[in-house]
Amino acid sequence: MAGAKFKYRHLSRSSSHRQALLRNLVTSLFKHESISTTWHKAKEAQRMAEKLVTLAKKNTEATRRRAHQIFFSPHEMVPKLFGPIRERYLTRPGGYTRVLRIEPLKEDQAESAVLELIDGPKDLRFAMTAKTLARFPETKKMNEITAKNVHKVTRYREDGMTSLRSMVTHMRKQKNWDVALPAPEKVYQEEKSRREMHYP
Repeated sequence: MAGAKFKYRHLSRSSSHRQALLRNLVTSLFKHESISTTWHKAKEAQRMAEKLVTLAKKNTEATRRRAHQIFFSPHEMVPKLFGPIRERYLTRPGGYTRVLRIEPLKEDQAESAVLELIDGPKDLRFAMTAKTLARFPETKKMNEITAKNVHKVTRYREDGMTSLRSMVTHMRKQKNWDVALPAPEKVYQEEKSRREMHYP
């Protein structure tokens, strides 16, 4: 039908290649709890990751078999998904992942993003909120936007306020507050190697 909206991003790949790419991204996400990739890949992998957490919350034999089909290393990842990750999101009604735009990671300036599991040990927004609070003087009252962010990042997290306070205290003692982002990647060949190439 002309003019219809596409239902998913094709990512310039064949169907099998696209599925393999998304399965790989999702496996890495649940293994490391945070990955950096291009923004479009992150948005597509987010859909699959949300569905996997929903399967884990149902916790039936059929959902376990489906998770085994998706992960590239199922014997390692399925117990983690149906164990600690399921427990973390039992009370949360939805929105288990977050995509945050970051500076381009590659030389070709492709839009980059961080895809992360919410309320995990590598929650970037939680760290950024703690960094903001650490910069405030202890006597100063936080503004409305910061209070809203504090409520968001601690609402469903177990011992949220306690862990936020401990992170703020740790950051106040520390001098370097920068949140670690991945280093830029090389996409193009070096000039020297390009000059030395010989074509028949």
